[in-house]
Amino acid sequence: MDQLTGKNILVTGVTGWVAGPVAAALAANGNTVYGAARLKDAAQREPLEAAGIRPISIDLAKQRLDEVPGDIDIVLHFAVAKTQDFDIAFAANAEGSAALLEKCSGAEAFLHCSSTAVYEPDDHNPRRESDPLGDSHRPMPGMATYSISKIAGEVMVKAAAKRFDVPTVIARLSVPYGDLYGWMTFHLMMMEHNMPVTVHTNQPTNYAPLHSDDLIRSIPYVLSLASVPATIVNWGGDEVAGIEDWCDELGRLTGLTPTYEPTDQTIAAIIPNMEKLQSTGFHSEITWREGMRRQVTATRPDLLKQ
Repeated sequence: MDQLTGKNILVTGVTGWVAGPVAAALAANGNTVYGAARLKDAAQREPLEAAGIRPISIDLAKQRLDEVPGDIDIVLHFAVAKTQDFDIAFAANAEGSAALLEKCSGAEAFLHCSSTAVYEPDDHNPRRESDPLGDSHRPMPGMATYSISKIAGEVMVKAAAKRFDVPTVIARLSVPYGDLYGWMTFHLMMMEHNMPVTVHTNQPTNYAPLHSDDLIRSIPYVLSLASVPATIVNWGGDEVAGIEDWCDELGRLTGLTPTYEPTDQTIAAIIPNMEKLQSTGFHSEITWREGMRRQVTATRPDLLKQ
């Protein structure tokens, strides 16, 4: 992170789990960080300001970007609309992303956070950046637009990067989590209430989870790949782990017993091939088992076995 200091950095989606800690870390590292979200509630600004972040209000779906400063050096674009409405999803995740890049066309680098949701699952074979795309998230309730709008977002950002000559990297994020957030927190809650955890029928339901500490530490490595035309890179941890793995580990830590409900109406395993990111010199440091212990300790210490 020593490479990222003294910069004007725009972080979108800053009220979300992933972007918030990134913005706070960059602000603490001597950068001027603008945290962008819709910020409909004035109270949302207070924790941002307390972390040294300058909150600004944007609306990607409406391309309302007037508060974005004109001297941004780096853009970290994490904002995403999760909606069942395709028109809104395309307006925010695709058209809005391209408009943001145009607005920040003087930036030295633009990081567009995409998702491994864009891949067509292929059993448990690791997906390379050049592998076929698909609608992997449609089977999961409430996620009908997600994969398709993220693919559309990549296309729009690639075109805008070339048109406005902005060095860009499109990073396909696997499963992010931290001490205080992540898919696993919901699984622990389900285990506590004796609810079966949904997994795919083609088990194990594997991904490449990336702890927030490692995600933050990886930012300079990911940005080093920014180019024109845009570079696409998978973004995840070095270890492969599945829902079954971390729920079993949560059970070991707490004494709770997970039960599983296999179904086709959920996301299949998508394991990203991490060679391109690792070629920059980045390797994750927080093992997923350590991450699970840290998460339980932080969020539910009352459940942790002594």
